[in-house]
Amino acid sequence: MSAAETGSSGTFKGLRLTNTLTRRKEDFRAIDDENVRLYVCGPTVYDFAHIGNARPVIVFDVLFRLLRHLYGADHVTYVRNITDVDDKINARALRDFPDLPLNEAIAGVTKKTADQFHKDIAALAVLEPSFEPRATGHIGGMIDMIAVLIEKGHAYEAGGEVLFDTASMPDYGGLSKRKLDEQMAGARIAVDAHKKNPGDFVLWKLSSGDEPGWQSPWGRGRPGWHIECSVMSEHHLGKVFDIHGGGLDLIFPHHENEIAQSRCAHGTQTMANYWLHNGFLQVEGRKMSKSEGNFFTIQELLETENFGGRKWPGEVLRLAMVMTNYREPIDFSVRKLEEAENLLAKWPEPVATQAGPAPEIVAALCDDLNTTVAIQSLHALAGEAAKDPQKLAVYSASAALLGLSPVKADLSGIDTAAVEASVAARLAALGNKNWAEADRIRDDLTSQGILLKDSKDSETGERVTTWEVKR
Repeated sequence: MSAAETGSSGTFKGLRLTNTLTRRKEDFRAIDDENVRLYVCGPTVYDFAHIGNARPVIVFDVLFRLLRHLYGADHVTYVRNITDVDDKINARALRDFPDLPLNEAIAGVTKKTADQFHKDIAALAVLEPSFEPRATGHIGGMIDMIAVLIEKGHAYEAGGEVLFDTASMPDYGGLSKRKLDEQMAGARIAVDAHKKNPGDFVLWKLSSGDEPGWQSPWGRGRPGWHIECSVMSEHHLGKVFDIHGGGLDLIFPHHENEIAQSRCAHGTQTMANYWLHNGFLQVEGRKMSKSEGNFFTIQELLETENFGGRKWPGEVLRLAMVMTNYREPIDFSVRKLEEAENLLAKWPEPVATQAGPAPEIVAALCDDLNTTVAIQSLHALAGEAAKDPQKLAVYSASAALLGLSPVKADLSGIDTAAVEASVAARLAALGNKNWAEADRIRDDLTSQGILLKDSKDSETGERVTTWEVKR
């Protein structure tokens, strides 16, 4: 199905994207140039985000920045959701807050985890989306959509659940290219007896008295995973929108089932015209897992010395990600981080500028987000800017397009007197050779987003410490 057949009639601005729906690189044309719409599946907030979770967040942040550059910041709507109702969240709440009522325990887990997620991705220079809906804010819409699916013959009640009837959709499996009869032939014998077909999936399930739930026509219960994104995307972007993104692992079943629900509920030929998926991430050549001992959260990489024996700045983590094309697998390693860090050390500090980015960097990103070529061009431009100050503005704008330009923070919310007092206390600790206290003060300031820089006075040789606010 081509973009033209699904209603994209906007202007071609040079952007080409690999569409998972067609398995081809296609010219991107928005449905409406005045409102280009992008949806990306966000985190399920039961645990801190790991470095694999960071990849789609960074990849689609680059796309968001590029779309804003091509169409204007006021003409792009980016939705990235938060899933805050899920059985994994329930289990974590019972584990971490056993003495609290379940609803309070769930609130404790989701707040702590979502707050950490926002702190983590801010350190990775990720822009805030236009909207960040939470699943719990759209339960009513989910109930409404499920009722429509039942009315149209695409869903049924059985075994205390409402299930989507995959056989009711002749072309189910179009995104993943999985045929329904093949799924049924390969299904295990011990499939749930209440399902009509092995591939049928849950839209609504009943909740016991000690589980979170909402009243519905089918009893007190909670939604299945897939219905959440169908409802939140429609609420903010409409029944059909431009781009839906996420990791390769979401193609089936999550994205496939989103498409099924949305198309069958709305009677449309598609849900989104372009589907983009980033490649998998492994760590030091192995699949990331806790049992392998190579499972790292973003927070650990930023704030602890658990990976390579040191902490890693957010800009280093981000550059290491975008050095690999988004569709390719990435081996996240100490060596890759060191390579990124060495590159950054050679580049001049970007400055605030109203200049536009270099055409060759825009062209690289318009070629299916080819960040590999874009980084190569940025490196060459950085070398020129180091020698010719007149090229610094274009270099800075180009770095900003990739999210590699430091964001100068607003100092109005910073207690500068307190920071200065802490800096003075650290200098005193260093003078007394109290290294532990000096490190403690530095770490405390770092956690507040304050970056210290030590140097020596050219005349006296004494240590001088300056500070700035990081992203």
